[in-house]
Amino acid sequence: MLFRVGDFYETFGEDAVSASKVLDIALAKRGNGAASETALAGFPYHALDTYLPKLVRAGYRVAVCDQLEDPKTVKGIVKRGVTELVTPGVVFNDNVLERRQNNFLASLFIGKEWGIAFLDISTGEFYCAQGNEAYIFKLIQSLQPAEIIFSKSQRELLEEKLTDNYATFTLDSWVYAFDFAQDKLMNQFHAVTLRGFGIETLTEAVVAAGGILQYLELTEHKHIAHLSPPTRMEEEKYVWLDKFTIRNLELVQAQHESGVPLLHVLDKTITAMGSRMLRQWIVLPLKEKAAIDERLQTVTELFHDEALAEIADKKLHQIADLERLISKVAAARINPRELLQLKKSLQAIAPLKEQLEKKSLLKKMGSQLNSCDFLLQKIENELQEEAPLLIHQGNIIKEGVNAELDELRQIAFSGKDYLLQVQRREAERTGINSLKVSFNKIFGYYLEVSNVHKDKVPADWIRKQTLVNAERYITEELKVYEEKILHAEEKLLLLEQQLFNEIVRQAADFISPIQLNARIIATLDVLLSFAAAAKKNHYCLPEVSEETAIEIKAGRHPVIEQQLPPEESYVPNDIFLDNNSQQIIIITGPNMAGKSALLRQTALIVLMAQVGSYVPAEAAKIGLVDKIFTRVGASDNLSRGESTFMVEMTETASILNNLSNRSLILMDEIGRGTSTYDGVSIAWAIVEYLHNHPASKPKTLFATHYHELNQLEEDLIRLKNFNVSVKEAGDKIIFMRKLKEGGSGHSFGIHVAQMAGMPNKVVLRANEILHFLEKNKTKNQKPEIPKPQMQMNLFESDCRWTEVQNILSKTDINTLSPVEALLKLNEIMSVAKKKG
Repeated sequence: MLFRVGDFYETFGEDAVSASKVLDIALAKRGNGAASETALAGFPYHALDTYLPKLVRAGYRVAVCDQLEDPKTVKGIVKRGVTELVTPGVVFNDNVLERRQNNFLASLFIGKEWGIAFLDISTGEFYCAQGNEAYIFKLIQSLQPAEIIFSKSQRELLEEKLTDNYATFTLDSWVYAFDFAQDKLMNQFHAVTLRGFGIETLTEAVVAAGGILQYLELTEHKHIAHLSPPTRMEEEKYVWLDKFTIRNLELVQAQHESGVPLLHVLDKTITAMGSRMLRQWIVLPLKEKAAIDERLQTVTELFHDEALAEIADKKLHQIADLERLISKVAAARINPRELLQLKKSLQAIAPLKEQLEKKSLLKKMGSQLNSCDFLLQKIENELQEEAPLLIHQGNIIKEGVNAELDELRQIAFSGKDYLLQVQRREAERTGINSLKVSFNKIFGYYLEVSNVHKDKVPADWIRKQTLVNAERYITEELKVYEEKILHAEEKLLLLEQQLFNEIVRQAADFISPIQLNARIIATLDVLLSFAAAAKKNHYCLPEVSEETAIEIKAGRHPVIEQQLPPEESYVPNDIFLDNNSQQIIIITGPNMAGKSALLRQTALIVLMAQVGSYVPAEAAKIGLVDKIFTRVGASDNLSRGESTFMVEMTETASILNNLSNRSLILMDEIGRGTSTYDGVSIAWAIVEYLHNHPASKPKTLFATHYHELNQLEEDLIRLKNFNVSVKEAGDKIIFMRKLKEGGSGHSFGIHVAQMAGMPNKVVLRANEILHFLEKNKTKNQKPEIPKPQMQMNLFESDCRWTEVQNILSKTDINTLSPVEALLKLNEIMSVAKKKG
């Protein structure tokens, strides 16, 4: 709890102890002795935007308790009240928000189905969805909410399900009732039914959305006119990416600190709005051909029309974050400089609109842009070009906007000039040349006349004081002016705030058109980003079809190719999958040969195409995919007592239970977390299941070290064996990273261990065991591994070893010249050639 006390925000008791640690501020004590002492810690009120984000990022919910009365006008204790409750999911502060990422608050409810709602109060975006548990957690994984709220009655169940470290909060159970939620939504959006929003049948989703509106009320967020009506996230419109796939493909977040997600490669956006939209597009690929083609056609036009792309790029650089600016307008939290940003953004829209309307594919987009001329002129005519950051700093409104304001400025900043004018005018009127205007704290402003001229004093002057040699008078004009000048600055500040707030109120009438502008500009920005990435990285236009085949020519991994050294080029590969002839590809080959990269690049190319982007290949024909599943990598979930193998089997079970005829499945090293025989058996059974499924023929890439699976090609007609080729050069191998037909009979695991720097003893011993096992693998009895031979015993039994040791012990390598070193090596070789 932050209490406003004068010019400081103070915290007390346990709050003070916590705040002092998080904010690194002094912890003080107040009271008379240990029994009544109270800990306190505070910071200046104008530093709120500096300290508040630190508390929120540390996971604290912060209530801001402000003074509700002017201390100057109140006797005794000033009335205070909570004016805002800031939580991780409900915040406007730019220092807390990530500029290029949404800050969603999520609300969960479980009824007959699972319901969820997402709200970003900083942009006004409001979504809701309903479905099974897997779908809801897929959305949570995709949108990564900053905070999740739910009913107290469902707390135990949901906290068990929410294994990731989300900030959570519970509300009373009565909040999560359908009738209450329905009324909340209809009142907020001035509707008599929810039918117009397309969510009237989504009972659980409506309940979740109502919970969010109640939470906003509890956190004192009452100015929410900018919220868009809740949009239904239709499961059937988007490609199914389960939470494992989003993580494994590293779409928006890398799994390791040094990793790079796909988002970073594709994100050439200029605006924050565009970057946030791109993030959503990547985790929600489309599966409607018409919508995908519309995006691809627009990217193509921007790709080839360099002049248009240059103009659009230039104008986008002038446009600020319209979504968050207009949200601040609605919440009355916008400052003068942000209003100037809004003005400059609107100035860029008219010429952009004109350019877009000239193009066939972009004409609709251009026609929807609204230049908001009235608001633009209002800000242009009334707001100072160099307005300060904060309202109380003054000099916000231009001259000529308000006569009273101009007069107050004249009084406040030109008072001496005005007094000189009064003095000069009255001297001329009375003929008293020695007249002067002065000021003291008792009488205020007065006219002083020497006794020589007191007979010239006009009748309308009022005598206030008699001195030995002079008289002091006041006039009605001086008293009025005195009143004005003494309170001019205070009135000036108050009037400027009123005029500024009036501009903000009028800007609030443009919330809807500016939000539409923001969506259109974000869309244009993302499509421009796709065109820029395609041009820079040499991507091709994919052909998306209703067929089931996926054919990729010379495909590349979009992320890995960006990480290679300049002198090294990525080795491309072809992939063909369909439902009739080549449904499953078994890929064998050693570790490090590129199997995992090949799997991931296939999924990423398909995903990029269905997002509406060009793809890293020479050519690509993409039959629409409705689900992408991946089972790659290995990770323990020790906190829940799950081993690597358990996690692997859980993810695989999720895939096998959710198959469709248009699914794309990537499986990497299934079964390696258990014994070899168990692993081979499980992998074999999974491949057969995928091939022989009665309802679906999911296209599958199956990378494995189990060469036994190559035998499946003889029995399964839609399965083909491929391997990632390597070249043997003596005892070494060279990774060719090229996919070729046929299975591989050798894993080269020991070679890879040697390349990794494994001690030579271990490599030699492993090679010995390998040869023995390969020689005896056809026998039924349990193989007896030969006992290891101790290398030191071999050396010690050889007299040459003792002689070499003597030579080395007498050699000082620090003083040897290169020639002497060669001679010494020659001497050692001579000893070695002797017969032992």
